[in-house]
Amino acid sequence: MTMFAEAKRLTKYIDLFPKTRVLVVGDVMLDHYIWGNVSRISPEAPVPVVNVTRETLLLGAAANVVNNIWSLGGIVGVCGVIGHDDAGKRLQHMMKEKGIATDGLIVDTQRPTTIKTRVIAHHQQVVRFDRETKQGIGRDAHRQILSHITEKAAEGLDAIVISDYCKGVVTRDLVRDIVKLARRRKIVVSVDPKVSHFGIYSGVTILTPNTKEASIGSRIDIEDEASLLRAGKGLLAKLSCEAVLITRGEHGMSLFERSGRVIHIPTEARDVFDVTGAGDTVISTLTLAMAAGASTIDAARLSNFAAGIVVAVVGTATVTPTELKQRIHDRKGGRA
Repeated sequence: MTMFAEAKRLTKYIDLFPKTRVLVVGDVMLDHYIWGNVSRISPEAPVPVVNVTRETLLLGAAANVVNNIWSLGGIVGVCGVIGHDDAGKRLQHMMKEKGIATDGLIVDTQRPTTIKTRVIAHHQQVVRFDRETKQGIGRDAHRQILSHITEKAAEGLDAIVISDYCKGVVTRDLVRDIVKLARRRKIVVSVDPKVSHFGIYSGVTILTPNTKEASIGSRIDIEDEASLLRAGKGLLAKLSCEAVLITRGEHGMSLFERSGRVIHIPTEARDVFDVTGAGDTVISTLTLAMAAGASTIDAARLSNFAAGIVVAVVGTATVTPTELKQRIHDRKGGRA
């Protein structure tokens, strides 16, 4: 297959993104960045003194997945839990400004909206501090979330993304109910997993762990190609899913399909400054492409191009259809 033919095919799926409907379910949060410079060490303790120059507030975790899908042109909704606080109101406002419906965000007076604050100086993270609770949601919140998912599925959904950051929203019961619903309606279910929850993702369509997560989830240390193959195939069998896409940083990605096919995809990253949010970009692009009718391998290739764009940006970033198309057409060389 020529590079031109592949680029044309992949671009076709990007053009279908505006017709796809995706619901993101999971742990929403805000990413707070404090930017500054360091020129001295504090006389009070052996720590750098950061002279703050600016601050930014961005949608994070599941909210960043929503933002990525919106940026790529998909029709996206969100379902999760926020606190009864200023941060929750700010998160809702940021989504509404983009035209994203927030009726799936449930306000829980017993928990705060999750905020991760990162202090960045000279393109390096100095420290991060989190405001959050990891306690699981209650039965009432579960019922409200499932009710919203059921309602949106009835209206027409192509895919559901489960964005799990272990902050209490994604539970075994919720995943089970989502999988059951999705199978009846033939909806793609993708998961960006967390290692402590690997046992609850049974029956989803596709899982996107990184190398470390795949190692822990499969209980196989991935050290070479042989151990990588055992881990990927082991996860497929353990979770009874259609495919597993292991993201491997500078080594690209490896796709394992239920048919037995294994495909290694070299990285498309040219410069790597910050991997924050790269997993969100991968799951967003992958899911949109599969929802648009792309094969698993074509969807993985598209997500690989998208990841190559965002890791060159410091801080949580998103990709536009124009940028994605440009990266595909600018690529040097080709492969089948």
